[in-house]
Amino acid sequence: MNNKVKGSAALFVARVFSGLNVNAMGYLLPLWIAPMSCVTIRLVFGAVIFWLVSIFSKPESVTLGDKLKLLALGAFGIFGYMSLYALSISYTTPVKFAIFNAMQPLWVMVVSAVLYNKSIEGRKLTGLAIGFAGALLCILSQPFTGKASDTHVGNILAVLSSVIYSVYLVLSARFVSHIASVTILKYTFTAAAAVALIVSYFTGFDARLFNDGIHYTPLLLLLYVLLFPTVLTYFLIPVGMKYLDSAVVALYGYVTLIVATSVSYIFGLDKFDPMILLSLLLIGVSIYWVGSGEKSKR
Repeated sequence: MNNKVKGSAALFVARVFSGLNVNAMGYLLPLWIAPMSCVTIRLVFGAVIFWLVSIFSKPESVTLGDKLKLLALGAFGIFGYMSLYALSISYTTPVKFAIFNAMQPLWVMVVSAVLYNKSIEGRKLTGLAIGFAGALLCILSQPFTGKASDTHVGNILAVLSSVIYSVYLVLSARFVSHIASVTILKYTFTAAAAVALIVSYFTGFDARLFNDGIHYTPLLLLLYVLLFPTVLTYFLIPVGMKYLDSAVVALYGYVTLIVATSVSYIFGLDKFDPMILLSLLLIGVSIYWVGSGEKSKR
């Protein structure tokens, strides 16, 4: 398996987990667990797991400067993204969140251009435009019959979470070439968990699923969220980041959109619209168009 295929496979699996996570979180929040309480559980659980895995990994020397940068990246990128993600899901429908979250490639291009003066190639820009058109078509054609407490607030939070995660992708890509994934994750998640614990101290911890007996469905969904989207997904994403350009990494976020919408339709959370097929086709073309013109990093 060449490096490009390896990176693509890792990203695809990670984004399938993420797509299922959107619906799982939509079920859990805010009825069974408060958004910030869920974020705190995820971040603390992830930090503990990544530190445990690092104990059995090859020792690695990391400079103090890189440690401080990773801690700052975790406090801003990981905590900021997960917090806005959870808040957005608690206000809007899973499909709406997934659609706005699919705008990450656009933000990655903007962030890269601003931070690193990185030029945008014509082919890549065309592919991104096609994918964005697909996401826009979803927005314009979706009837969105799912329940949402405050759609406008949820959509704004979804966009902000997408922007912050794009910043995280661009900045963390600078570390994956010389620092092991587990090392990056243990520092970023530690900082994010610390911030979450501080915030939760003031906001309080609220999780109905732990009260009044055993609630199997929400507990199983929370277990899924902790094991797959929180741990395995964050192990897989650096593999893709190591071998593929950050724009291609972001484009695989469209897989999350496809999975999230499909599951929502299957379980009747949103009404199916035939126009969604065209939008998903455009998204698929954009992934192929940008990815086929991207050379493997190694």
